[in-house]
Amino acid sequence: MPIRLTRIYTRTGDKGLTALVGGKRVPKDSGRLEAYGTIDELNAVIGIVRTYLPDYRERMGAEFDWYSHSLRRIQNELFDVGSELATPPENEYEGMHHVGAAETQLLEQEMDRMQRDLEPLKSFTLPGGGVLNAFLHQARTVCRRAERVCWALRRDEPISDGLIVYINRLSDHLFVQSRWVAKRLDEPEFLWDRGLRLAPSARRARPKS
Repeated sequence: MPIRLTRIYTRTGDKGLTALVGGKRVPKDSGRLEAYGTIDELNAVIGIVRTYLPDYRERMGAEFDWYSHSLRRIQNELFDVGSELATPPENEYEGMHHVGAAETQLLEQEMDRMQRDLEPLKSFTLPGGGVLNAFLHQARTVCRRAERVCWALRRDEPISDGLIVYINRLSDHLFVQSRWVAKRLDEPEFLWDRGLRLAPSARRARPKS
């Protein structure tokens, strides 16, 4: 579907409604808008990471280009996710892209690559230690919220399995990124103190968000 933006303000949303792909107008606090709005928020946080990233080019070394390209690809994929969420099933069009197994598999491959540089965790990590680490943790939490919002929406409207699996895997990817970036930049990684004192079996029993 071609995109052409010739005017930014239209005044059509002043009554609390907005148009989905295909023209259907829904309240601005509808579940579908909350879903793709949260994806948009996630994309903005990743954009902050990309904005700061060039400051670390030398310290990141040979991995800089690979990592920079990965972030840019993910931002583009999130636009695909947002577009899919903004399109009701009855308005899907020929050739419409659906995020799915291919994108998820690439995230998993990248996680495996980053994990090879990392030591196993002995406790949960605290956000912070460096600028990129902090923003990546923020992105991770927004991604988790996006997943929850999508599951809530799915109770009322169809959302593809592939899209939700992708969002889940992306939150894992952002967590691994936060650790990998700290390692590459030789920045501290702070661990939850009480977790260090817990028995290994107790750590394993803690639920994942």
